[in-house]
This record gives sequence, C-alpha cells and structure tokens, in this order.
Amino acid sequence: MLKRGRGIEIKTPGQLDAMRAAGLVVARALAAVAARVKPGVSTGELDELAEQTIRDAGAVPSFKGYHGFPASICASVNEQIVHGIPAREQVLADGDLLSVDCGAILDGWHGDSAVTLPVGSVTEADLKLSEATRQSMLAGIAAAVAGAKLSDVSHAIERASLAAAAADGVDYGIVRDYGGHGIGTSMHMEPFLANYGKPGRGPRLRAGMALAIEPMLTMGDPEAVELDDGWTVVTEDKSRAAHWEHSVAITEDGPWVLTAPED
Repeated sequence: MLKRGRGIEIKTPGQLDAMRAAGLVVARALAAVAARVKPGVSTGELDELAEQTIRDAGAVPSFKGYHGFPASICASVNEQIVHGIPAREQVLADGDLLSVDCGAILDGWHGDSAVTLPVGSVTEADLKLSEATRQSMLAGIAAAVAGAKLSDVSHAIERASLAAAAADGVDYGIVRDYGGHGIGTSMHMEPFLANYGKPGRGPRLRAGMALAIEPMLTMGDPEAVELDDGWTVVTEDKSRAAHWEHSVAITEDGPWVLTAPED
C-alpha cells in the first residue's frame, strides 16, 4: 500500500521494483532512438520508433495525450530546451544537438528519462555543454540519499553546473523555470525539484521516495520562452541547450537509478 510523507508518495521495495521495470522500458526506447539518430532522420521517425519500442514491451507512452501532447517523446533541437514536438517535417541536420525526453507506464508505474544526443559532427562546445549537463544530473543523483533535504539535491546540481562552467570557460545558464519532480503512480508529482538553491531546505528525503532529476543548461542566457504551440520551450537568446534526466529512487542503500540501462 502506498504511503505519503508530507504529501510525497512513499513506495514499498516491491513497488520500486515495478518502477524499475518501467524505467527499463524507457531506457530501451532511448537506446533505440540513440541508435537511429543521424543526419537526414526526422524527429517524427524517432517518435514512431520510441512508441513502438514502448508498446512492444507491453507498456504505454506516458507523454502521448498528456494534457494534449501529441507524441510519445519530446524532441528538442538546438535552442529548444524541452517539450519539442517531433514531426516528420523536422529533419535532423549534421551538427544539430538533440535532446530526447521519454516516458512510459508499465503496470501503473511511470519511468521518465532524457538524453542529449549529437547529430553527426557537432562542435566541441556542444559536447561540453551536454557533458556539463550530464555531470550536473549525476551530482544530483549522488546527493539523493535518505536523510538529506530536497534542496541538497538542487544545490549539488547547481554546484556541478558552476564547476563545469568554470572548467570549460563558458558561462552556462541554469534554466530556472523548469526542473525535476516526484514520480511514481503519476509522471509529475510532488515535490518540485529546482536545479539550483541553498542546501538544507525542503522535505527530508526518505527511503521509498522517487525523483526525476533533470538539469537543463544553456550555452548562454538561461531565460526560457514557450512558443505559440503551447509546448516547445526555447532559449530567449537562441543559444543551444542540453537536457539530461533519470528517475531515481531513494533507498537505505543509496540512490537507485531506475531508468539506467541494464548494463
């Protein structure tokens, strides 16, 4: 039976196992998409591949139909930060930077993960942006331990982002309008997880909680704007963006990445 901790869903070990099964479906879908990405492929094709992979596993794409979203993945290209709508007409070109966000529901449990993928030959700056975002996610995951406060995760993400910026000599922008969230029997649940902030604040993390940890960094100003389609979020200054995400369970033995690939 599900329990609540200050409004946050607490799962049993068996329920976390079920979330891991959903997370593996997402991991396989993202792996299939990553293997197909190349110049000349459309984001619509990638969406169809992801949906087929999810349905072949007996799961349901959690994005499709979510508040009217028309696709099974979010495909965000270059200056698009998140929630890009895939389309057959959107053909990837050499040098593009593609962020793919994917979710699946299996037996009532959600998995949610995102990766940023180079299309053909991208610049060294783009690769560093993506890696800085990934390392920020990993820092957040490492901080997601029982007994910590929620903002300890936010602070770890911010510190890693700033450290990467200093190392790369780039003033990366930390997107503040969007962030991570609780996940479990729904895709978006309490609590909201900011990608910046002071430590020691918010609810205490307990074993059985699950968080989607998802930093977004930009090559320039972090200001974000939503397009007229009501979904696609872009950088106001048109600088490129990267997005990485994993669904993570807090356990007594440390963080468990539910959407990690099997290997």
